[in-house]
Amino acid sequence: MPQNLKVHRKDAVATIELYRPQKKNSLNGEMRRELEECLKELARDRNTRAAIVTGGEEIFCAGADISEIQESVSAEAAYHHAREFQLLFDQVEALPQPVVAAVSGYALGGGCELALACDFRIASQTARFGLPEIKIGAFPGGGGTQRLPRLIGASKAKEMIFTGDPIGAEEALSLGLVMKVVPKEKLAEEAQAFAAKLAALPRLALQASKASINRGLEVDLASGLELEARNFGTLAMTHDLKEGTLAFLEKRKPNFTGD
Repeated sequence: MPQNLKVHRKDAVATIELYRPQKKNSLNGEMRRELEECLKELARDRNTRAAIVTGGEEIFCAGADISEIQESVSAEAAYHHAREFQLLFDQVEALPQPVVAAVSGYALGGGCELALACDFRIASQTARFGLPEIKIGAFPGGGGTQRLPRLIGASKAKEMIFTGDPIGAEEALSLGLVMKVVPKEKLAEEAQAFAAKLAALPRLALQASKASINRGLEVDLASGLELEARNFGTLAMTHDLKEGTLAFLEKRKPNFTGD
């Protein structure tokens, strides 16, 4: 049983809650290992159609455990420390299921990078997003310099990373960093409702869409279009596409099975 996570399921939606309140949900080695195992399990679970990552109502995640950074006594050790975070967040991004970050309070450093790796971010009015590493003589090493510019553009990403100053929920919404801002007491409900909406959609089509978008952002347009067509061809052999088109023609609700 994980000691630093709370995991529960409601229908086809799994919620992963970071739970290290005494350390503001900071991502120490133990929590990262638990999260890695949890993500592996989710990736294999056909019955889980969507996932939520949250830190609860008060704080999402204060980032990496600074004491571990101090223990990085060489360039090689610091490199491997950064790669551990990157590979963990790659796991989040690569999950077959869509992932919703429900962010309340601070999402700083590695916490912000964790939210960036999710497919969607819903924020409470108390949410604050920031990459403050510059203030301790560092910079974001868990994917922040790569994912943030892709999401909000290079200029604003540079402002956030160079100054280390956090932004509030409404500014994050205006930049496209989050999709919705809600009152703190409504955050869990809103995230659950949106995740449930995604979970009700055909599993394989969602999975193919996510893979096409994520991979397509990394290649040129021609390669992305080829990838899209290949994925569409694979999808054409599934029960769900055949069922969906037949249901449309017969003017009835489709019965998607995830096959």
